[in-house]
Amino acid sequence: MENIDFSKFEKNILDKGFVRLVDMMGDDYAAVKAARVSYGQGLKTPERDKALIMYLMEHGHETPFEHIVFTFHAKAPLFVARQWFRHRIGSFNEISQRYTEIKDEEFYIPSNVRVNVPEDRQKAVQLNDEELLRKVIDMMENVFDESYKIYKELIGLGVARELARIVLPLATYTQFYWTVNARSLMNFLNLRADSHAQWEIQQYAIAIADIFKETCPWTYEAFIKYGYRGDLL
Repeated sequence: MENIDFSKFEKNILDKGFVRLVDMMGDDYAAVKAARVSYGQGLKTPERDKALIMYLMEHGHETPFEHIVFTFHAKAPLFVARQWFRHRIGSFNEISQRYTEIKDEEFYIPSNVRVNVPEDRQKAVQLNDEELLRKVIDMMENVFDESYKIYKELIGLGVARELARIVLPLATYTQFYWTVNARSLMNFLNLRADSHAQWEIQQYAIAIADIFKETCPWTYEAFIKYGYRGDLL
């Protein structure tokens, strides 16, 4: 992957967030080589190599896909990051609010309003109600402004950032690096690129799926055909 242009793999998400691919090891051929080492063999023709990826995915032989590794840089609201970090097979490094001071514009403002569905606790549906949305945004912005005002006052009093930060809401943006192999990435997509996931993390999952498709087209195609259990891709 020495010649890959990572600059084109960046997508803006929500109002102030993003996800970008910053590094990658391996590709479709890495999974093929990892699978064929069992027989002391390597790459063959593109047709046979792609057919092998399809076979592996169809029959649940997923360990070869662990040899494709992505590193993403993401910016997301804290409540999205906390859902994301529950995907344990991966490595995370997050910006520290002990060492950095939060800026006043670093809060997520939703673009839609949702209500819960009584028959499904995991699901929420969007309402086409501009008046309600405006009211919700006004209420949230008031809370954000007050929280940030107190945060700055605490810092002004000499209170350490690590303590002052506890007044900030879950809408505060954070940034982190996520290194994950393709097998675990596919599990993430199964759970988060799905209508049962929260809408905000769905947007990140869909963007990551697009990057996955561009960088590993055979593996992505096989995943959609044989492994994907969600309903958004």
